[in-house]
Amino acid sequence: MIAITASRRLARLAVTGLATTGAAAAALTLVPASAQAAEAPKAAHSATAPARDGRADTAGAGNNLDGWIKQSLAIMKKKGIPGSYEGLHRNIMRESSGNPNAQNNYDVNAKNGTPSKGLLQVIDPTFNAYHVDGTAHSSTDPVANITAAANYAAHRYGSIDNVNSAY
Repeated sequence: MIAITASRRLARLAVTGLATTGAAAAALTLVPASAQAAEAPKAAHSATAPARDGRADTAGAGNNLDGWIKQSLAIMKKKGIPGSYEGLHRNIMRESSGNPNAQNNYDVNAKNGTPSKGLLQVIDPTFNAYHVDGTAHSSTDPVANITAAANYAAHRYGSIDNVNSAY
């Protein structure tokens, strides 16, 4: 009986956590510590990245995930690259959990010397081929990474909105 009561309390706390802190924070809390440690990047990251080339933010967006997506969307609109906030955000969260410094050092690309980098895990040859003028020429720059990945997805899949798994 005590186990049932304890698990009900835990379930109630989990639901409360989802309501008060948001699904992402609750999901991180519910992952076992060993799983978090295995996936943790070598250096801690924050929700913001260093300033890029002293440029002002596009469309008044901030220097965080929401701002980077909005900046990318403004550039994408000017360049005729299709995509939505939801499609970009969904893919970013799957690929890097919003860490602009994420790098995959384990897949076939990394073994071939070109690790996937940044918010949308783009390899350098793809970034160079689909780089969008008006963004930094750095695959780890958040806005440049998002915009190049969206440009690639538009050419390959019609839009980043059509990407629902690793691309």
